[in-house]
Amino acid sequence: MLFELPLFLSAIIIFLFAIARLSAEIQRLFTARVRQYIKAAVRRPLYGLSVGILSTILFQSSSTTTTLTVGMVSAGLLSFYHGLAVVLGTDIGTTLTVQLVVWKVTAFFPVCVVGGGLLWLIAAGKRKAVGEVVFYFGLVLFSLYLIGQTTAPLHSSEWVVRFFSQTNHPVLGFAIGAVFTAVVHASAIPISLLAMLSQQDIVTLETALPILIGANVGTTVTALLAGIVSNVSGKRTAVAHLFFKCVGAVVSFLLLPFFGPVLRAITASVPQQIALAHFFFNLCIVLIFILLLKPVSRLLERVVPGKEEVIPVWPEFLNAACLVRTEEALLCVKRELVRQMLLAQRMVRESIELTKTFQKGMRQSLVYIEAVVDNLRSEIAHYLWHISDRNFTEALSKRLFAYTAMVDDIERIGDHAVILAKLAAEKHERRIAFSERGMAELDEIDALVLANVADAARILEARDEFIVEKIMWREETVDLKVKEARERHLERFHRRICRAESGPIFLETLINLERISDHCMNIAEYVKELKEP
Repeated sequence: MLFELPLFLSAIIIFLFAIARLSAEIQRLFTARVRQYIKAAVRRPLYGLSVGILSTILFQSSSTTTTLTVGMVSAGLLSFYHGLAVVLGTDIGTTLTVQLVVWKVTAFFPVCVVGGGLLWLIAAGKRKAVGEVVFYFGLVLFSLYLIGQTTAPLHSSEWVVRFFSQTNHPVLGFAIGAVFTAVVHASAIPISLLAMLSQQDIVTLETALPILIGANVGTTVTALLAGIVSNVSGKRTAVAHLFFKCVGAVVSFLLLPFFGPVLRAITASVPQQIALAHFFFNLCIVLIFILLLKPVSRLLERVVPGKEEVIPVWPEFLNAACLVRTEEALLCVKRELVRQMLLAQRMVRESIELTKTFQKGMRQSLVYIEAVVDNLRSEIAHYLWHISDRNFTEALSKRLFAYTAMVDDIERIGDHAVILAKLAAEKHERRIAFSERGMAELDEIDALVLANVADAARILEARDEFIVEKIMWREETVDLKVKEARERHLERFHRRICRAESGPIFLETLINLERISDHCMNIAEYVKELKEP
């Protein structure tokens, strides 16, 4: 027993690590398709439900999908109402992990670990990424297999057998499941453990059911923690997840006397009964709420009051019917460029705020908003391509090429804002403080850059020679002040006024602010050349 305990704890840590890495790699691998998933989710609740199920099966973690959903709702990419359907879907998708244990798929971990590991080490490009995903999935199976091996001797432990035989009070079982899952942030571990212990005849179905229900409620802790650093919409989504699970738990406890006979009628295998109970619990939640999402969303909006802001992920002004009329098509592009620029402006403003006061939720929102800015860049470029084969006047031709260039400049502004946010996160995590003089210099440059970004949005909407000239003047001033700030930083560094580790972050921040201003000047120059009012 003394040897099995460290192995058991090691298996749990490997599981948590593998799930985290698997989720991160799948997100990276499917980045190009995230827009399609989001688009499907906002059409109708059933599509959102499907997105939640498929995403959770891919990530092998309902907590990951729910946390991502909280983040998307917080960033405004999903409305609170549409996010509820995705959260419901995660409840179904998470049941697959336990089923893998029951079907003994965990025994095939060497195939995934060796095959995926070799592909990861030998291959390149996308195949390498796929190999890494397979390898981490193999680690998930290995950790579950290891948990099974370390729990096998427990059937001979009188203390373990007595503990589970005495844990027959539903409230106590519920508390054990909820607390354990809240600690490990993964309901798959305690429920898979129950299935494994039942294979050793240590746990009965009656003992397992309350623990299983508690584990399902405990898994909401991860989303609640994500909601703490989110805006009002993100908080609502996290609370909704808890609300769904709690109502499901109450209904399940009321139906507890009927659960056992039904499950035994389906199968005689106790591990399979536990896996089915997990599935039916979450299916019950979906059946209760899928047709009640609107009244539930209105109820939770009262419980967690506040204004919701939703950012349309897809273009609002690119009308395909206008493609046959070049002038109207370019007007559609101009309107969409303004919307893209306003999003980039928000990103720059928030990234500068992060440098002064770091907020994890705001940084995460920036990442999601960047996805929208990138998506608009792709959609605008595609729309422009469709009108590029038509006969243009010289003035219309200039507008086409100017808009094609501007969309890239705006997208690059968003990229630099994300880099600024990353630098702010590093500054916060390493507890780095800029000198008082350095902050004053940074504040001065921040103000100039923010003014340039705001004016770039204005001249996109309505051409103004005076504002164009102000942007160009500010750009020259930014270049000068950035140069002076670098020199003064080096002077402070040699005089040991500022800490050595603050230097790279301070200088990188200056560089990215300067480049944002450069892109604003590019936009101003394109607008200046245009002959439109």
